Amino acid sequence: MSYSIIGFGAVGQALARAFARQSIEVAVASRREPDALLPQARAIGPTVSPKTLQDAVQADTLILAVPFWEHRNVAEVLPDWQGKTLIDATNAFGVPVEELGGLPSSTVIARAFPGARFVKGFNHLPADVLAADPKVGGGRRVVFLSSDDDAAVPPVVNLAERLGFASVWLGSLGEGGSLVQARGRTWAPLIFQDLVRPE
Repeated sequence: MSYSIIGFGAVGQALARAFARQSIEVAVASRREPDALLPQARAIGPTVSPKTLQDAVQADTLILAVPFWEHRNVAEVLPDWQGKTLIDATNAFGVPVEELGGLPSSTVIARAFPGARFVKGFNHLPADVLAADPKVGGGRRVVFLSSDDDAAVPPVVNLAERLGFASVWLGSLGEGGSLVQARGRTWAPLIFQDLVRPE
């Protein structure tokens, strides 16, 4: 299984730290050239490898950590996303609700990636918390997952556990997923909730 993180801002780097902590190889890509990402990647760890966007999207599992509307640029890289798992770690805070056509933000993104197995996850924690060791006080920090495709979820649960997190299943994008998706300038109720599951 190969992994990549698309977007190398605060959230992308936080996720890269989670991979590096467990010595899991991960490609990282952004609008910038790979050489521009190299100093930050090296500072995080040797398992983090900057790639071009075209190379990074070849991974089996991709975590989308870009500003909301930039998902469209990523989606254009491949004509078909069949066989890939896409984890949506974006937030649509500040995006006018009418621009989403009344849909949850993750549904808008999912429709841009035809064929992908799509899961919302890793988006509700601030970057500094996401970057920290998820083992806290005898437990593991929680990440929330939601999807309209039940078959897409188990590999993401497995990844979350490999990274040291505990996962909590919220259900579909329109129901449970709405608990972790911003609407306009309003944060959903589970955003920023730093929960720990006891071992």
